[in-house]
Amino acid sequence: MNPRITLIQGDITQIKADAIVNAANSSLLGGGGVDGAIHRAGGKKILEECIQIRDRQGKCKTGEAVVTTAGDLPATYVIHTVGPVWNDDEVKGKKLLANCYRNSLQLADSLQIKTIVFPNISTGIYKFPKELAAAIAVHEVQNFESEHIEEVIFVCFDEENNEIYKKQLKLNK
Repeated sequence: MNPRITLIQGDITQIKADAIVNAANSSLLGGGGVDGAIHRAGGKKILEECIQIRDRQGKCKTGEAVVTTAGDLPATYVIHTVGPVWNDDEVKGKKLLANCYRNSLQLADSLQIKTIVFPNISTGIYKFPKELAAAIAVHEVQNFESEHIEEVIFVCFDEENNEIYKKQLKLNK
């Protein structure tokens, strides 16, 4: 089944869901933007589990996804995925960003998650073009066949991304 898609403008750390996705950096140790916000709001439990993952596997590669509990967040899990830094290599960038969404969805499905929340991966300090990122995100979600995921929520922190996603979702109906 294809999951239902919902769009919300707001703060991902306030959304109640089975899983929220963190646009992490490869260190998994928190950072700026949504990554820092999730680590701050979720508390030290998330960081402790990220350190355990790093001790086990090393850094998280771009496009991959790993999972921790959500600590103090109103979610059960945080799925951490490392988005690509935009460097004008559109073919490589598109593939890596698509992998972020696909691998996060596959991990969520394997955990039998019903609701998953995505931020705008790589569009902040990583400078991925926002329209292209939204097109990739919507395409990957709409084309993901899931046994368990019933709803995918895109949470846009700002009005600009929210408008881009509104247009993208109308285009792809």
